[in-house]
Amino acid sequence: MGELIKVGMADLKVGRAPDTLTTLGLGSCIGLTLYDPVSKIGGLVHYMLPDSTKLKNNTNIAKFGDTGIRELLKQVLASGANQRRLVAKIAGGACMFEMSGLSSVGNVGARNAEAAKEILKELKIPLVAEDTGLNYGRTVELKCETGEYVIKAVGKQIKVI
Repeated sequence: MGELIKVGMADLKVGRAPDTLTTLGLGSCIGLTLYDPVSKIGGLVHYMLPDSTKLKNNTNIAKFGDTGIRELLKQVLASGANQRRLVAKIAGGACMFEMSGLSSVGNVGARNAEAAKEILKELKIPLVAEDTGLNYGRTVELKCETGEYVIKAVGKQIKVI
């Protein structure tokens, strides 16, 4: 059994087989993983908002998709992953609050998921699986041994993507 590495909100960590990376309670936040199936190195970032450019003096890079995903990439590469082999998976991005009308401001979850896709495209990392949207929170685990991304939600079947 490897180590269970807990990733907090607005946090990111890197592990390698046989470790498992986990983050609890993804609501509108996104849990994005980068994984190298050959070196079995994986990373997980739990970010809350899509875009740091709206904020002055942002000190927490993991809180935002744009800075968090790039920082995670830097750290998995520094740990020995190969960028050409990396694959990404995302979970979360739920719409946790009923909004009257179609307020795009309210739907942070959808914007977070969109940000992940744009940044991955820019970094040329394929997004191979996702479990996003809907209206419930998720707890996720990235198994560095296999690259499986396990998604648990209250009252739902466990899903592996």
